[in-house]
Amino acid sequence: MNQLTQTCPQTATDELVDIREVAVDKNLPKEERITAFLHQIKNPYRFRCGDFVVNAAFASNGVTLEECLQGILR
Repeated sequence: MNQLTQTCPQTATDELVDIREVAVDKNLPKEERITAFLHQIKNPYRFRCGDFVVNAAFASNGVTLEECLQGILR
């Protein structure tokens, strides 16, 4: 069992927030937009996008997102 599973309880798929339904007022200051997003999405590491469940995890020794994108664009 990975560390993410151990530290974050799994939410039933039907209870996950669909990110397509999250709306944040773009006129709010940055900190308030972040707070509003987190309040609505509830768990930014596990949510739905339509019928798909998104699980985000980070490796402590993996490549960075920037490195991945550079590899794709080359």
